[in-house]
Amino acid sequence: MSFWLTAILLTAVAVLSVLVPFLRKGRAPASPTANDLEVYRDQLAELDRDVRRGLIGTAESEEARAEIGRRILKAAEDGAWRGRDKSGWRASKVVAFAAILSVPLVSWGMYSLIGSPDLPSQPLAARLSNDPAKAPLEELVARAEAHLAASPEDGRGWDVLAPVYFRMGRYADAANAYRRAIMLVGATADREAGLGEAITGDGGGMITREASAAFERALKLEPKHPKAAFFLASALAQQGRIEEAKSAWAAMRQGLPPDSPWLGAVDRALAEADRQQPAAADAAPQQSGPGQADVDAASQMSAEDRNAMIANMVARLDERLKQNPHDVEGWQRLIRSYVVLGKSDEARDALSRGIAALGVTSPEAGTLQEFASSLGLAKAE
Repeated sequence: MSFWLTAILLTAVAVLSVLVPFLRKGRAPASPTANDLEVYRDQLAELDRDVRRGLIGTAESEEARAEIGRRILKAAEDGAWRGRDKSGWRASKVVAFAAILSVPLVSWGMYSLIGSPDLPSQPLAARLSNDPAKAPLEELVARAEAHLAASPEDGRGWDVLAPVYFRMGRYADAANAYRRAIMLVGATADREAGLGEAITGDGGGMITREASAAFERALKLEPKHPKAAFFLASALAQQGRIEEAKSAWAAMRQGLPPDSPWLGAVDRALAEADRQQPAAADAAPQQSGPGQADVDAASQMSAEDRNAMIANMVARLDERLKQNPHDVEGWQRLIRSYVVLGKSDEARDALSRGIAALGVTSPEAGTLQEFASSLGLAKAE
């Protein structure tokens, strides 16, 4: 009710401020010819006196009388138009009066249909003092960011904000918040695992060396930390070490309680690994990757020579696929090789080329896309 009273009062003040000039009684400004008739009559009387005194001749007096007569006729015409203008002004006044009054009537009618007059007011101070549990996520984040901008050494604040950033998909901000929390209040298994997950999210799903290092630090602090264990096993799968990844996931699963939310993730990962393994086994005879002799030789090489050898084998595989672009397993090996080398851009390029070669709508292209997604690569355009 207070809303409507306030609205009516403000509307009345606004309308009256516009209507007052129209409500004032008064005459329109006088015309310049309003008193001309009296003047012309006086001129005629003066002319008659001059004629009687002999001050002006008959011919001149008739000519002057005719001129004054013309002026009288002109003044009469002006008076007629004056009356017409006054009528038009009154009509315009009525139209303006109706238009001004229609504004509040129309606006109130529309608001009653589409507005929310019963919605309680929410001033800024009241919103900021609301229970945080009932506030929107964006408002909570804005509060936290404002607080941390003023108190950047509040490690607890960074610790609370980091997982919120992650849920919002702001992975780089989440990683930075985890780093600040670890620096200010110390490392825990949850913080280190959260940092690794945020780095992985920021990398498009690729578990980099930095992310793996964070997961390893989490396991040192808590040897059975599920998130750290799961992602380290996933890193093995991304490197093509499927058997090792399966063993790690299986060992992790045995240590999980029956109600653990990680059980479903582990089961899905194991199923995906089982699906990938037969294809890898079938493709083994055609593999262009290193054999056992290559591995033994590589172990004796320097890091630079070893990287050069791997890069050469990947290049040969890439060249072979240009000659035989319909080899799904070959594209999978090429993509995995680039992922292991940390060349995400080349892996995505190989994915795009493989899908184009296999046919965008073909089942083989779908299989290749699913394989790349399991490695953390974004969907190809």
